[in-house]
Amino acid sequence: MAARTDPAPAPVEFTEAVRELMSVRWRPELAVEQMPAPQRIAPHSAAVTADVSQGEDEIGTGRLVLLHDPAGNAAWQGTFRLVTFARAEVDPEMITDPVLAEVGWSWLVEALAERGATYTEPSGTVTSVASHSFGALATDASSTRAEVEIRASWTPLVGPGQGLAAHCLAWGDLLCTAAGLPALPEGVVAMPKRRPTGPTR
Repeated sequence: MAARTDPAPAPVEFTEAVRELMSVRWRPELAVEQMPAPQRIAPHSAAVTADVSQGEDEIGTGRLVLLHDPAGNAAWQGTFRLVTFARAEVDPEMITDPVLAEVGWSWLVEALAERGATYTEPSGTVTSVASHSFGALATDASSTRAEVEIRASWTPLVGPGQGLAAHCLAWGDLLCTAAGLPALPEGVVAMPKRRPTGPTR
């Protein structure tokens, strides 16, 4: 019987990236927790999940996965990759807006730009979903539900003086924007307000 070998220790670059991910000061509307990361996509990975709340209402959710391959990945054009999923409820009128997908993608691009996060090889999809309840479920006041889902990935350009914090903060901004919360200075909490009736640029 062959002797069992322990997995190789995580590279210093990945350990430092995970430390930075776990020490981010998130917006107060976000409840962020570490979660199990996928094991077969890359040699090393870490992940967090987040819920977006306004008062007692949960208005959005998402997850962020950090992948690392010390040997590099041709598809990534780098050794790190960030993968995100964001979902939030929107007004049903927004689902029929033909520019919703384009605007949803701009939420990510603009969040990265505003945080000064540099990256390459972005890719993703924006999906709008409307669900309607019938029968006994139709008695519920929320029998019509509309959501937008953003799935994206990008290669962060990290190096001396350029870490992952800006990317993580941009992801938090993406979740809040998708959920209808405005951009706020650090430490300021949004007051409850009605959602907009349509996407804006």
